[in-house]
Amino acid sequence: VQLQASGGGSVQPGGSLRLSCVASGSVIFNAMGWYRQAPGEQRDLVADITSSAITTYADSVKGRFTVSRDYAKNMVFLQMNNLKPEDTAVYYCWANRFGKPYWGQGTQVTVSS
Repeated sequence: VQLQASGGGSVQPGGSLRLSCVASGSVIFNAMGWYRQAPGEQRDLVADITSSAITTYADSVKGRFTVSRDYAKNMVFLQMNNLKPEDTAVYYCWANRFGKPYWGQGTQVTVSS
């Protein structure tokens, strides 16, 4: 199983980006989502969504980011609005199947004026 993320880039504060991640194969994941890691920081959960569409968000992104899934296509998305400089990080697609984590390659998000 491989996770392929896309959609990162550079944006000014207040701007928006949409990240996408597609999982290869027909594996059904219990949850999918996104983590991020800023330089010198640990990798932290941004948002995830379960197979029952229950979502979890980091407090710092609540009200600005929205996680969603396309279950048929085995994809997960992260719509990021009102981006702030502190959102700058490498964003990693993540999936979980019965306790086993899967990671995609990172995609850089830079928020700067």
